Amino acid sequence: EAKAGAGAAADDHGPSSGLPRLIAALVLATAAELAGLIFGEGQFVQWAEMALAAGAIALSGLGVYKKGITSLLRGQLTINTLMSVAATGAFLIGEWPEAGMVMALYAIAELIEAKSVDRARNAISSLMALAPEEAQVLQPDGSWAVRPVDQVEVGQQIRVRPGERLPLDGVVLRGTSAVNQAPVTGESIPVDKAAGDGVFAGTINETGELEVRVTAAASETTLARIIHAVEQAQGNRAPTQRFVDRFAAIYTPAVFAAAVAVAALGPWVMGWTWLDALYKALVLLVVGCPCALVISTPVTVVSALAAGARRGILIKGGTYLEQARNLRAVALDKTGTVTQGEPMLVHWSSLHDQAQDHARLAAALAQRSDHPVSRAIAQGLGEQPTAQVDDFEALAGRGVQGRVDGQRLALANHRLVQERGLGDAALERTLEEHQRQGRTVTLLLDDRQVLAIFAVADTIRPNAREAVTDLRELGLKVVMLTGDNAATAKA
Repeated sequence: EAKAGAGAAADDHGPSSGLPRLIAALVLATAAELAGLIFGEGQFVQWAEMALAAGAIALSGLGVYKKGITSLLRGQLTINTLMSVAATGAFLIGEWPEAGMVMALYAIAELIEAKSVDRARNAISSLMALAPEEAQVLQPDGSWAVRPVDQVEVGQQIRVRPGERLPLDGVVLRGTSAVNQAPVTGESIPVDKAAGDGVFAGTINETGELEVRVTAAASETTLARIIHAVEQAQGNRAPTQRFVDRFAAIYTPAVFAAAVAVAALGPWVMGWTWLDALYKALVLLVVGCPCALVISTPVTVVSALAAGARRGILIKGGTYLEQARNLRAVALDKTGTVTQGEPMLVHWSSLHDQAQDHARLAAALAQRSDHPVSRAIAQGLGEQPTAQVDDFEALAGRGVQGRVDGQRLALANHRLVQERGLGDAALERTLEEHQRQGRTVTLLLDDRQVLAIFAVADTIRPNAREAVTDLRELGLKVVMLTGDNAATAKA
């Protein structure tokens, strides 16, 4: 329904031609205007004006004429009908420059609106592109086959390799991986997934192969519902736009009737010649045409929606855009709005006296891993002396391990430390302190002890404090929304 509405809007106000053609039409119309002003009223000048105006109308007005005639055949008087009659009449009575200029300017106004609508549609297209169109589906004979996602049924099993986007919502049956859910949930740090965990279409499987049982059809995934909500919002007209549409539905026929009355009654009532009456009627059509009024509201709304979408802000529709003037509070999502949306190494410390060596060893392991936290550690530590890594191995849901310069080491999370019995009260207090600050902690350990601690976090955007201060100065209450724990939020 939303798509149909958008298509109709594009048909009613879409440009009759591309920008280069409309620019050429405007140039011809301007030349027709200037010809009479510069060269006077000679016969050759008049022929030149007529030819230039005809060219401008041909380049810019064919689509307007087509829509105007179609509306008239349906018994409707639209803006396109009025503009068609006005331009044709002006041309027939010899006002050629005016005919060409009116049509060219109107077509350019249509193009501006159509471009605004297209920008909003592109925002929808970018959302649709998040989910793949095909999925690898398990067949009854145990083989895997590629199928369109709309043919995959709930309960079927799909396979997603590292680096691929998940095509459908589901529950993990086999495999472990870090899944980047930022495109859907906004979480900055990928979430480790294992058997029994839910996954969403459009998210990115980063580290391991997953086999997933589908829990929602392609049209019912979380991402599909988001897209539908945005489409529905774009199809909803704002209160001002609904008022303008109702006004134009009455005003447009009234203008046309008034123009007919001027042309028919002017000679009898005002003593004008028939040519003067016809000219004044055409002037009334052009001046009274509500194209600017009707176009202004949808262009403003759609442009605002598109501008927001380009900045990652999805506004649910013109109704809510207009209600912004009544705002009392603003709720900001933490990840990607208040914060950068990317994990960064914010702190690291050695628990012994070999800090430089521990940095070199940790960097060697981190550089071999494709986990986002490991990448953040490697980037944060920068260039380090080369270290030989052998027997490198990923530990599902824990971290990585290997022999670095002959020494068996692991770069892992708290779970592995507990499993190996290497924790103590002091370490637990340190980890709790980092957690209170909203940090994800990774530890470098050997077979006997924890060697170093690396804290990764999503950092605050440089302009976040200024933006929050500006909102508060406007009298708005600012609230932060997050799916993270309370400690992370307060940090």
